[in-house]
Amino acid sequence: MLDVSDEVRSEIGDDEADRLLGGAHAPDTYECTSCRTPGDTLMEPTSTVLFIGDETAVLAFAHSRCIPSQVVPVSEEQLLGAVRSINQAQEPAAAPQQPSYTVPLQEPAQVPAQAAAPAAAPAQEAPLPAPAAAGQAAVLGITCGLVMHGGTGHAALVVEPTGPVGRPGNTSGTDEFLSLLQDAGFQPLTDVDVTPGQLSGWSVLMVMGQLHAILQPAAAGGSTGWWQAHQPLQVTDAWRVAAGKQAEVTMYAVPAGTVGRQPREDLLRLALERAAAQGQVVAASLPLAGT
Repeated sequence: MLDVSDEVRSEIGDDEADRLLGGAHAPDTYECTSCRTPGDTLMEPTSTVLFIGDETAVLAFAHSRCIPSQVVPVSEEQLLGAVRSINQAQEPAAAPQQPSYTVPLQEPAQVPAQAAAPAAAPAQEAPLPAPAAAGQAAVLGITCGLVMHGGTGHAALVVEPTGPVGRPGNTSGTDEFLSLLQDAGFQPLTDVDVTPGQLSGWSVLMVMGQLHAILQPAAAGGSTGWWQAHQPLQVTDAWRVAAGKQAEVTMYAVPAGTVGRQPREDLLRLALERAAAQGQVVAASLPLAGT
């Protein structure tokens, strides 16, 4: 009951895809890379998820109800980190196995890796990067937390730079962070209780339950990193469950100094409400990519 999408097939080739479908490389049981619960390729529909780096690729498996078969571009460093996470998960004898293996690509995938500041984990322990000094480029701080929409907790990311962000070539110091994101399709938000619309082409990359990147559409097709963690970031179980259940993450973006460090999720929401009332929030719902 294995699904190999056309996108995955085009990367690994017909022979490898046919071997998978024939059971040569597919496991009978696995740990879903999305919800991290056991799966059975013989009893339930299973998706193949191909993570591709600069030179190598790793194939993993997931429940089809969690995510469809797809190709997820990541940096080579992130790919190696994911492999280490998988191998560590396999070490205890009682732990469910997460079958994966490297496969040859038809053509090496080129995915540019963009540097970013270390992002924050859940809101109650979410230190932001230090403010940018004069003359230094701003970096992005990421805070993870559950934000209530109509009585339901939604997995959210709050993105706040350490200083003004201008358009390329603009040296005036004017902060154009929100207008740049609006150009990309993010919408102004005035009511935090309203779930923003989904933004096509953007997504949030989770691998083995850890936050790796925010992806944006690439000019040549596919996706590329808009923000990438220096190392995979842990999120709370509640955050991960909400993201998996809704198959999306709400991303809020605010100018530097608007929300700041908030030790609790209720305080994070209050800060967002104040910012939204001042017209200082743009937002979108981003689907999950990968796990």
